[in-house]
Amino acid sequence: MGAIERNGYRFEPEYSVIEQNGAVHVYKNGEFQEEIQFSFSGKSPELNQIQELVDQYCDEKGI
Repeated sequence: MGAIERNGYRFEPEYSVIEQNGAVHVYKNGEFQEEIQFSFSGKSPELNQIQELVDQYCDEKGI
């Protein structure tokens, strides 16, 4: 699962299968902005879940 780039922002997901949680690290022009935390079930989060988190973040921030 790779990074998502949108309008100068980069969203880098990472997750722990053991703990069943993860985070998307948000960068703007290479500088860390914040972390979006999430939980999931199974062997890995679904790509749709990550995409929805990024979409929601962009909508809230007007990106």
